[in-house]
Amino acid sequence: MAATLWVIVSVVLLSCQSLCQEAVLYVSNGSLYKEYCLVYNSSLSNISDSLSDAVPYKLVNLTFTVLCHPEGLKKDSLQGMAVVVMRGTCAFSQKALVAQYLGAAVLLIASTEPMGIPVVNVTGSEKVIIPLALMRYQDFLDAQKVFADEMEVQLYAPLVPALDYSILLMLALAIFTVTMGGFWSGAAERAKQSGAVPSEGEDRADSGDLSLYSPLKVLLFVVLMCGMLVLMYFFYKWLVYVVIVIFCLASATALYSCLDAIMNAVGCSKLNISCGERSCSMRSLLLTCVCITLAVVWGVYRNEDRWIWILQDLLGVAFCLNFMKTITLSNFKICVILLSLLLVYDVFFVFITPFFTPNGESIMVQVALGPGAGGKADGDVIIPADSSTSYEKLPVVMRIPRFSAWAQNLCAMQFSILGYGDLIIPGLLVAYCHRFDVWINNPKRIYFTSCTIAYSVGLVVTFAVMLLSKMGQPALLYLVPFTLITSAMVACLRKEFKQFWAGTTYQVLDSSRDPLLPDGEAGYPGEVMKC
Repeated sequence: MAATLWVIVSVVLLSCQSLCQEAVLYVSNGSLYKEYCLVYNSSLSNISDSLSDAVPYKLVNLTFTVLCHPEGLKKDSLQGMAVVVMRGTCAFSQKALVAQYLGAAVLLIASTEPMGIPVVNVTGSEKVIIPLALMRYQDFLDAQKVFADEMEVQLYAPLVPALDYSILLMLALAIFTVTMGGFWSGAAERAKQSGAVPSEGEDRADSGDLSLYSPLKVLLFVVLMCGMLVLMYFFYKWLVYVVIVIFCLASATALYSCLDAIMNAVGCSKLNISCGERSCSMRSLLLTCVCITLAVVWGVYRNEDRWIWILQDLLGVAFCLNFMKTITLSNFKICVILLSLLLVYDVFFVFITPFFTPNGESIMVQVALGPGAGGKADGDVIIPADSSTSYEKLPVVMRIPRFSAWAQNLCAMQFSILGYGDLIIPGLLVAYCHRFDVWINNPKRIYFTSCTIAYSVGLVVTFAVMLLSKMGQPALLYLVPFTLITSAMVACLRKEFKQFWAGTTYQVLDSSRDPLLPDGEAGYPGEVMKC
């Protein structure tokens, strides 16, 4: 169990936001039309933002050449036309200058490689005056098959609002998950404090709980996470399948735990059936079948972006909830150490590693997007040259499609994403705050409420900075200070910081959480006993 959790947690701190400048190539022959993906540089090419304002051009096929030189073509022979050539051999600016010499009004470069935003040097950008864009070579072949050589093209880039409704849904989903995870952890602690005895055949609520109580173990835990992330960077092609299998098992188990808790809360009968000397629960059997089925369906259809995100988010919410309930931090000191180390971890692997990796790649972003997706340190996303190819991605993020990104969906379906780590890590502190409310018998749950609000504000700030900077942000950079400082301030104002820092009134022997001193010595109900 511990090893499985370590592998999962080692890769859940992966979150990024993608930004790419994409446009639409509208191809028609008078009676038929079809749209294809384009990638362009908005600072280099001025493209209309609507089809009605886009200028139509006759398309000339020059894919038999890379157009680094005129190659026998006469000056102004392509006057006012759009021309498509092959990518390679020379710089984009050189191709554009030759196209301009021939009189072309638009340059399309067909690519058999993954496509990023076309970049030219400063000198070249001053000389290039025609729109320049990349398109998939397979798209051009498809257009030829549909329209033959009678093609008229228009280029336009629909405006995409900076604030997409998907971000609001992501915000609500994250706050719901963290709030419910913290609430469940506190409820389980209250049940344990009350001495509730599980009925026959029912597992103890804390039977699988793991507690982090030693600073040295926390440090070792983070070091192992760093090692796992580096291994994922170098051996992604193989380890991604290991993570996928573990996620299927862990999410199915977590979903069962969540659904079983809901059934218990609403008073649903277990429907025990006896068979000789043994008995089995029909409810448990049914839940097991449902959870395994959902995990298997996700595993089989994990690359079907159009709808599988719903199932991934469902399994992800269950995984995060169960994690926050199962993993407990024994005191605020451990919370500070763990969250601070993970903040450094997040910032280092996002912002510092590009200085040490080839081509300035961020290890965190590269692993989060997957090498096949071509993640870059600057937040740019490479569009695959083959639209039918699916690349394996780590199942460690919540994903919600961007509703306004209609044009971008031609290139690749766009998502607002948030890593599980940005829910789980602050969520562990929220869970600790709720358990502390239980320990001090605080009916208003002041610590739990204030930490949840701090998490919500921190997440809003994260999204706001992302939208303003147009770059993916390490969310822990904002969530950790907001939650830690708020919790500490509440404890200081209530003059309970010493107790809040020390946490439980007993020292933990090991992960089984056997106490040396019972709760009775701290004023809790119970008989005082000596060890």
